[in-house]
Amino acid sequence: MLLRYLVIVVTGAAGSLCAQSPASVASAEPNSRSSYPVPGVSNNSSPSPAVLLPPGVNAPSGYILSANDQVAVEVFGEEDLRTNGRLNGEGNLSVPLLGSVHLGGLTLSQAAARLTDLYARDYLVNPRVNVMLVGYAKRRFTMLGQINRPGSYDMPDGSPEGIDLLEAVAMAGGYTRIAAPERISVRRHSNSGKDEIIRVDAKRLARGDRGNFTVLPGDAITVGESIF
Repeated sequence: MLLRYLVIVVTGAAGSLCAQSPASVASAEPNSRSSYPVPGVSNNSSPSPAVLLPPGVNAPSGYILSANDQVAVEVFGEEDLRTNGRLNGEGNLSVPLLGSVHLGGLTLSQAAARLTDLYARDYLVNPRVNVMLVGYAKRRFTMLGQINRPGSYDMPDGSPEGIDLLEAVAMAGGYTRIAAPERISVRRHSNSGKDEIIRVDAKRLARGDRGNFTVLPGDAITVGESIF
Protein backbone atom coordinates (compact mmCIF):
# COMPACT_ATOMS: atom_id res chain seq x y z
CA MET A 1 0.00 0.00 0.00
CA LEU A 2 2.84 2.40 0.94
CA LEU A 3 4.66 1.58 -2.32
CA ARG A 4 1.53 2.39 -4.37
CA TYR A 5 1.24 5.80 -2.63
CA LEU A 6 4.82 6.74 -3.47
CA VAL A 7 4.33 5.86 -7.14
CA ILE A 8 1.27 8.12 -7.33
CA VAL A 9 3.15 11.08 -5.75
CA VAL A 10 6.12 10.74 -8.11
CA THR A 11 3.85 10.45 -11.14
CA GLY A 12 1.91 13.57 -10.13
CA ALA A 13 5.08 15.64 -9.73
CA ALA A 14 6.30 14.64 -13.18
CA GLY A 15 2.96 15.62 -14.69
CA SER A 16 3.11 19.09 -13.17
CA LEU A 17 6.55 19.66 -14.71
CA CYS A 18 5.37 18.59 -18.14
CA ALA A 19 2.36 20.89 -17.86
CA GLN A 20 4.55 24.00 -18.26
CA SER A 21 4.04 25.35 -21.77
CA PRO A 22 7.05 25.91 -24.10
CA ALA A 23 5.95 29.51 -24.51
CA SER A 24 6.50 30.39 -20.89
CA VAL A 25 10.05 29.04 -21.01
CA ALA A 26 10.90 31.01 -24.19
CA SER A 27 9.57 34.27 -22.78
CA ALA A 28 11.83 34.03 -19.77
CA GLU A 29 14.97 33.65 -21.89
CA PRO A 30 15.12 37.22 -23.19
CA ASN A 31 14.68 38.59 -19.67
CA SER A 32 17.62 36.56 -18.47
CA ARG A 33 19.75 37.89 -21.36
CA SER A 34 18.86 41.53 -20.65
CA SER A 35 19.97 41.07 -17.05
CA TYR A 36 23.52 40.26 -18.16
CA PRO A 37 24.85 42.85 -20.64
CA VAL A 38 27.75 41.84 -22.84
CA PRO A 39 30.97 43.51 -21.64
CA GLY A 40 32.27 46.22 -23.96
CA VAL A 41 28.96 46.64 -25.81
CA SER A 42 26.86 49.76 -25.17
CA ASN A 43 23.10 49.42 -25.36
CA ASN A 44 22.61 53.17 -25.80
CA SER A 45 24.78 54.12 -28.76
CA SER A 46 24.68 57.79 -29.68
CA PRO A 47 26.62 59.81 -32.29
CA SER A 48 29.68 61.69 -31.11
CA PRO A 49 29.06 65.40 -30.49
CA ALA A 50 29.78 67.80 -33.36
CA VAL A 51 32.85 70.01 -33.14
CA LEU A 52 31.70 73.47 -32.06
CA LEU A 53 33.07 76.62 -33.59
CA PRO A 54 34.15 79.43 -31.26
CA PRO A 55 31.70 82.27 -30.79
CA GLY A 56 32.02 85.20 -33.17
CA VAL A 57 32.60 88.82 -32.21
CA ASN A 58 30.18 91.61 -32.97
CA ALA A 59 31.89 93.04 -36.05
CA PRO A 60 30.82 96.49 -37.28
CA SER A 61 28.58 96.57 -40.32
CA GLY A 62 30.64 96.31 -43.49
CA TYR A 63 33.81 95.28 -41.64
CA ILE A 64 36.67 94.54 -44.05
CA LEU A 65 38.82 91.48 -43.35
CA SER A 66 42.57 92.03 -43.18
CA ALA A 67 45.74 90.08 -42.41
CA ASN A 68 45.75 88.27 -39.05
CA ASP A 69 42.00 88.51 -38.55
CA GLN A 70 40.67 85.23 -37.14
CA VAL A 71 37.60 83.77 -38.84
CA ALA A 72 35.48 80.63 -38.58
CA VAL A 73 33.98 79.02 -41.69
CA GLU A 74 30.93 76.75 -41.51
CA VAL A 75 29.45 74.77 -44.42
CA PHE A 76 25.95 73.67 -43.43
CA GLY A 77 25.53 69.92 -43.43
CA GLU A 78 29.27 69.32 -43.92
CA GLU A 79 30.86 68.92 -40.50
CA ASP A 80 34.24 67.94 -41.96
CA LEU A 81 34.53 71.26 -43.78
CA ARG A 82 34.35 73.44 -40.68
CA THR A 83 37.52 75.44 -40.09
CA ASN A 84 38.84 78.16 -37.84
CA GLY A 85 42.03 80.13 -38.44
CA ARG A 86 43.75 83.44 -39.02
CA LEU A 87 44.34 85.08 -42.36
CA ASN A 88 48.05 85.09 -43.14
CA GLY A 89 50.08 88.18 -43.93
CA GLU A 90 48.76 88.18 -47.50
CA GLY A 91 45.12 87.90 -46.40
CA ASN A 92 44.75 84.21 -47.33
CA LEU A 93 42.97 81.49 -45.34
CA SER A 94 43.56 77.73 -45.61
CA VAL A 95 40.17 76.11 -46.30
CA PRO A 96 39.36 72.36 -46.51
CA LEU A 97 39.26 71.06 -50.12
CA LEU A 98 39.92 74.56 -51.52
CA GLY A 99 43.38 75.19 -50.13
CA SER A 100 44.55 78.79 -49.77
CA VAL A 101 41.79 81.32 -50.53
CA HIS A 102 42.28 85.09 -50.54
CA LEU A 103 39.71 86.74 -48.24
CA GLY A 104 41.57 89.92 -47.31
CA GLY A 105 39.81 93.09 -48.42
CA LEU A 106 36.37 91.43 -48.38
CA THR A 107 33.44 91.87 -46.03
CA LEU A 108 32.17 88.80 -44.19
CA SER A 109 29.27 88.40 -46.62
CA GLN A 110 31.60 88.77 -49.61
CA ALA A 111 33.95 86.16 -48.14
CA ALA A 112 31.02 83.76 -47.68
CA ALA A 113 29.93 84.36 -51.28
CA ARG A 114 33.45 83.64 -52.59
CA LEU A 115 33.70 80.37 -50.68
CA THR A 116 30.19 79.38 -51.76
CA ASP A 117 31.13 79.90 -55.40
CA LEU A 118 34.37 77.91 -55.08
CA TYR A 119 32.69 74.97 -53.34
CA ALA A 120 29.86 74.95 -55.91
CA ARG A 121 32.25 74.75 -58.88
CA ASP A 122 33.71 71.31 -58.19
CA TYR A 123 32.68 69.90 -54.83
CA LEU A 124 29.17 70.62 -53.51
CA VAL A 125 25.66 71.13 -54.84
CA ASN A 126 24.02 74.33 -53.58
CA PRO A 127 26.42 74.83 -50.66
CA ARG A 128 25.52 77.23 -47.85
CA VAL A 129 28.55 78.88 -46.27
CA ASN A 130 28.76 81.15 -43.25
CA VAL A 131 31.84 83.17 -42.30
CA MET A 132 32.15 84.60 -38.78
CA LEU A 133 34.74 86.95 -37.35
CA VAL A 134 36.21 85.29 -34.25
CA GLY A 135 38.98 87.75 -33.38
CA TYR A 136 40.45 90.95 -34.69
CA ALA A 137 44.03 91.30 -35.80
CA LYS A 138 45.95 93.28 -33.25
CA ARG A 139 45.81 96.95 -34.19
CA ARG A 140 47.93 99.29 -32.13
CA PHE A 141 48.57 102.98 -31.54
CA THR A 142 51.33 104.71 -29.60
CA MET A 143 51.12 107.36 -26.88
CA LEU A 144 54.20 109.55 -26.26
CA GLY A 145 55.17 112.76 -24.51
CA GLN A 146 53.49 114.11 -21.39
CA ILE A 147 51.33 111.10 -20.66
CA ASN A 148 51.44 108.99 -17.49
CA ARG A 149 51.91 105.62 -19.21
CA PRO A 150 53.61 106.14 -22.57
CA GLY A 151 53.78 103.12 -24.84
CA SER A 152 51.88 101.11 -27.46
CA TYR A 153 48.26 100.05 -26.93
CA ASP A 154 45.87 97.66 -28.64
CA MET A 155 42.68 99.02 -30.08
CA PRO A 156 39.70 97.78 -28.03
CA ASP A 157 37.88 94.82 -29.59
CA GLY A 158 34.71 96.89 -29.81
CA SER A 159 36.46 99.63 -31.82
CA PRO A 160 39.07 97.94 -34.01
CA GLU A 161 39.01 100.70 -36.64
CA GLY A 162 39.72 103.59 -34.29
CA ILE A 163 38.91 105.27 -30.98
CA ASP A 164 38.34 108.81 -29.77
CA LEU A 165 41.48 110.74 -28.84
CA LEU A 166 40.25 111.39 -25.30
CA GLU A 167 39.67 107.67 -24.83
CA ALA A 168 43.22 106.97 -26.00
CA VAL A 169 44.53 109.48 -23.46
CA ALA A 170 42.55 107.76 -20.71
CA MET A 171 43.91 104.35 -21.70
CA ALA A 172 47.44 105.76 -21.28
CA GLY A 173 46.74 106.98 -17.76
CA GLY A 174 45.87 110.60 -18.53
CA TYR A 175 48.06 113.69 -18.76
CA THR A 176 51.02 114.50 -16.57
CA ARG A 177 50.84 117.69 -14.52
CA ILE A 178 52.99 119.56 -17.05
CA ALA A 179 51.11 118.36 -20.12
CA ALA A 180 49.71 120.76 -22.70
CA PRO A 181 46.56 119.06 -24.11
CA GLU A 182 46.17 121.91 -26.59
CA ARG A 183 49.49 120.93 -28.16
CA ILE A 184 49.02 117.36 -29.36
CA SER A 185 50.54 116.09 -32.60
CA VAL A 186 49.49 112.93 -34.39
CA ARG A 187 51.79 111.20 -36.86
CA ARG A 188 49.80 109.13 -39.34
CA HIS A 189 50.84 107.00 -42.31
CA SER A 190 49.10 108.18 -45.48
CA ASN A 191 48.19 106.13 -48.53
CA SER A 192 51.01 107.82 -50.43
CA GLY A 193 53.52 106.22 -48.09
CA LYS A 194 54.51 109.51 -46.43
CA ASP A 195 53.87 110.41 -42.82
CA GLU A 196 51.32 113.13 -42.12
CA ILE A 197 51.50 115.34 -39.00
CA ILE A 198 48.15 116.48 -37.61
CA ARG A 199 47.86 119.14 -34.88
CA VAL A 200 45.03 118.64 -32.40
CA ASP A 201 43.74 120.84 -29.57
CA ALA A 202 42.39 118.33 -27.06
CA LYS A 203 41.26 121.11 -24.71
CA ARG A 204 38.66 122.19 -27.22
CA LEU A 205 37.65 118.57 -27.78
CA ALA A 206 37.11 118.13 -24.04
CA ARG A 207 34.95 121.28 -23.92
CA GLY A 208 32.91 120.08 -26.87
CA ASP A 209 33.89 123.06 -29.00
CA ARG A 210 34.84 120.75 -31.87
CA GLY A 211 33.89 117.31 -33.05
CA ASN A 212 35.74 114.20 -32.00
CA PHE A 213 39.16 113.29 -33.32
CA THR A 214 39.59 109.59 -34.13
CA VAL A 215 42.87 107.81 -33.45
CA LEU A 216 43.52 105.22 -36.18
CA PRO A 217 45.61 102.05 -36.03
CA GLY A 218 49.27 102.94 -36.50
CA ASP A 219 48.93 106.50 -35.20
CA ALA A 220 51.60 107.91 -32.91
CA ILE A 221 50.24 110.59 -30.55
CA THR A 222 52.60 112.97 -28.77
CA VAL A 223 51.31 115.17 -25.97
CA GLY A 224 53.25 118.42 -25.72
CA GLU A 225 54.68 120.05 -22.60
CA SER A 226 53.40 123.27 -21.07
CA ILE A 227 55.55 126.37 -21.49
CA PHE A 228 55.72 128.29 -18.23
